[in-house]
Amino acid sequence: MNAFLHVLAGNWRFVLVAIGTTVALSAASISLGFLLGIVIAIGRTYGGSVLAALLGFYVDTMRSVPLLAILVWTYFALPLLTGTAITPFVAAVIVLSCHLAAYVAEAVRAGLTSVRPGQMRAALALGMSLPQTVRRVILPQAAIRMLPAFGSLAVVAVKDSATASVIAVPELIRQTQVLVSNTYLSFQLYSFTMLVFFLLAFPLAYGVERLYQRMAHLGSS
Repeated sequence: MNAFLHVLAGNWRFVLVAIGTTVALSAASISLGFLLGIVIAIGRTYGGSVLAALLGFYVDTMRSVPLLAILVWTYFALPLLTGTAITPFVAAVIVLSCHLAAYVAEAVRAGLTSVRPGQMRAALALGMSLPQTVRRVILPQAAIRMLPAFGSLAVVAVKDSATASVIAVPELIRQTQVLVSNTYLSFQLYSFTMLVFFLLAFPLAYGVERLYQRMAHLGSS
């Protein structure tokens, strides 16, 4: 234990930067992934058969290919096609966001279609446009119903950030591996890493669940 504490004390800046990178990667992928997923879900639900088919193909493709395979291909193979190299962090954000968006889109689409069709017809009959109806009537109710799924997906996004270690993003897992290779304190350091991920993910899951419990009645229709 003394050796472990000595390693942490001597490398606290190194560890802090790793945690910061994990938080930044998670926050970026969650923000972009949720935004893209909502747009995809709305387009797939209300955009017509052609757009629905195209977006459905995207969603099914992203859910069918392992995240790790997409990440490695984007970082190592895509630059060979485009002729433009990208940094490991940017590649990780792009892949994690696009992958998360596919799952968010399905959760949002389920939430949108769960609202009774009569509300859509009533809003249109009152003179509201389709975008106004979706934004003001359908989406607010659906968003509350989708909170549990959103909480789960956000937690998954935090955990999936660890896959970025394979393309040398200096996040928590990658930097822990560096410390382990230098100190051989594998049990202590990996246990510490697990604890940090728990402290990042658990409050997120608990907070969303508490929010849903307080707002669930607003999503009934």
